[in-house]
Amino acid sequence: MKIIGGPASQLLASRTARALGTEPVLCEFNRFPDEELYLRITEEIENERVTLIQSTPTDSDLVSLLQLIDACEGAGELNVVIPYMGYARQDKKFKPGEPISARAVARCINADRVFTINIHEKSVLKHFPSPAENLDAAKLVGEYIAGLGLKDPLLLAPDSGAEGLIKNISSGLGFDYDHLEKTRLSGDTVVIKTKNLDVTGRRVVLVDDMIATGGTMAESIKMLRNQGAADVYTACVHPVLARNAALRLFNAGVKDIIGTDTLERAESRLSVAPLIADALKGL
Repeated sequence: MKIIGGPASQLLASRTARALGTEPVLCEFNRFPDEELYLRITEEIENERVTLIQSTPTDSDLVSLLQLIDACEGAGELNVVIPYMGYARQDKKFKPGEPISARAVARCINADRVFTINIHEKSVLKHFPSPAENLDAAKLVGEYIAGLGLKDPLLLAPDSGAEGLIKNISSGLGFDYDHLEKTRLSGDTVVIKTKNLDVTGRRVVLVDDMIATGGTMAESIKMLRNQGAADVYTACVHPVLARNAALRLFNAGVKDIIGTDTLERAESRLSVAPLIADALKGL
C-alpha cells in the first residue's frame, strides 16, 4: 500500500508508513505567485492501493486534500484518512439560511473508504459518499497518561458531552473519573460549576476530544487549583490550540498539555499512527 501524506500531516503519514513497514510517497507542495496551491505526487501510483492522510484544520488544507484525491484518479483503490476534520462541528443548521458545512465538506471527499479520528460529531459520517469509519484514539491517550506515573490520578471531563471519551480512556486502567458541569455563555466564555469532588492533593487530568480556544480548560484549571489539586494536566486528541490557547492554559496553572499528532503541534506528545496502521491492516 502506498501512503501519501498531505502538507498538514507529513509526520503522521511518515509514522504510519513506518508502522506498515514502508516509506511514505514523496510529494511536492508549493504555491503559484497568485497564492494558488500546487502539489505533485512524484511516484507512480497507477493501479496501486493508495491511502491519503491529511488533516483539514484550514481551508487550504481542505483544498490540498481535494487536489490529492484528484491526483490519485488512476489508483486501483483509494482510502482517505482525515485525522482532524475541519468544519465537523457545523453539523446542523443553527440559524435559518445557514449551510450544514460538515455535510458540504464530506460530500466533496470521493474515495473508496474514509477514516476519521474522534470526529466531533459522528453524525457527519453519514454524509460521505463512501463508507466512513471513525477511529477512537482513547486507548492511546489512556496508555500515555498511565505512562506518566502519576500517583492516583483523577480524570475529569469538562462536561457531560465528553463522558463517553473519558470512560474509554479509563477503561481497563483503573483510573477514577468524573465530569464537571459547564454552561457556555459564548464561543469562548464558559461558567464551570463545582461538583462534589475532593481533589485535594490529587493529580488531575482534564480530558476532552479537542482543545480549541482553551477557555473551558483554563477556567477548570483555576477552579481545581483553588480546590487544592496538586497538579492539573490537560489531555486531548486534537490540540487545535487556536490564538493564545496555550498561554491561557499555562497562565491558569496547567502542569502540561498533552495532544496527539492528528494536528502536528509542539504539544503532540503521542502519535495515532498505530491506530491508523491497524485499521489499514484490516482492509
